[in-house]
Amino acid sequence: MKREAVLDFYIANGVLYDTEEDHIFQSIQSQSIYEVIRVMDKVPLYVEDHLERMRKSAELLDYRIHKSDQEIMGEMAALIEANKFPNMNIKWLCSGFDKEEQLFLQYFVESHYPERQVYENGIHTIFFHSERENPNAKVMNLDLRKRINEKMSLEGAFEAILINQDGYITEGSRSNIFFVKGDQVYTAPPGEVLLGVTRTRIMEVCKKLDIKVIEQHIHETEISQMEGAFMTGTSVNVLPIRSTGDHVYASVHHSITERIAQGYEEDMETYRKSCGIC
Repeated sequence: MKREAVLDFYIANGVLYDTEEDHIFQSIQSQSIYEVIRVMDKVPLYVEDHLERMRKSAELLDYRIHKSDQEIMGEMAALIEANKFPNMNIKWLCSGFDKEEQLFLQYFVESHYPERQVYENGIHTIFFHSERENPNAKVMNLDLRKRINEKMSLEGAFEAILINQDGYITEGSRSNIFFVKGDQVYTAPPGEVLLGVTRTRIMEVCKKLDIKVIEQHIHETEISQMEGAFMTGTSVNVLPIRSTGDHVYASVHHSITERIAQGYEEDMETYRKSCGIC
């Protein structure tokens, strides 16, 4: 595996390494599960949710992560401090489930947060026919990621929306996807998609705002009926989708999209102010 770690240090099984020491990354060959956590002002956002989801990913594959939550949190605090408290994303990666000693890595990764102009204009997306073998488990699939990136680059897209074998929309290649019609929001059912941490918080925000979310299948031929769409994720928050293929939405200025985006920003700020590194 190619080294992903940036900045000065990463942690492997509790030991702090210089990022130039990439031999550990090169040794990763077995199946790996991962999480990506955003750090803002020294606070890892929604870290409890990420811990829970990573453990669920392992369980779905009949694995168990040996490290305790306290160990993971302690190592993350050390990593953030060693790298001088950057506002970037941290990646957890657990591998070696078939070995006597697991490998648990924590490291900062290249983090790209869309500029305000991107939110104001919305993004272009494409359809990509593929589905995850185990939708609820966050597993590394480098080959699929490469193929999706190549198609997005060719068509000038920011994200690819995955379509299953029956023609139904599931999720984004690195996000969850929501559609807006009237005063309601639609998204794929839980069993069909990776239940992203941001997705979960968006559902809670919608509940607080009294916005109805309908979890049902949307066929690729039905997008012409949708007024708006947005993607959600660790680095993008709530990002309006301007178009999918040839279909153009009115996402950017749709009142529902605007209310959800504002509600999520407030949710992040509330969490940041109330939480510190444990």
